[in-house]
Amino acid sequence: MNSIGANVREALRGESKRDFGHKMNIALKEAEETEYWIELLLESGYLSLSDTKGILQECKELCKMLHSIVRSVRFKE
Repeated sequence: MNSIGANVREALRGESKRDFGHKMNIALKEAEETEYWIELLLESGYLSLSDTKGILQECKELCKMLHSIVRSVRFKE
C-alpha cells in the first residue's frame, strides 16, 4: 500500500490536470492490486475473515474514492 500513497502524493504535485489524473489512475491500479492480494490471502485460507475484514473494507473504500477521482478528472478533460 505504500505505492498507493506515494502515487497520490505525486499526483497532488502533478504538473498538469492530465498528469494528476494519470498518477491517480496509477494509485487506483495499485489499490485494486492490493485488494486482489488481500482477497487471495483470504480465499486461500492464509488469513481469516476476522484478520482481513477491516483492511479489505478500507481498501474497497479507497478504490471507490480513487475511481471517483479518476472518473471526475477524465470527465473534465
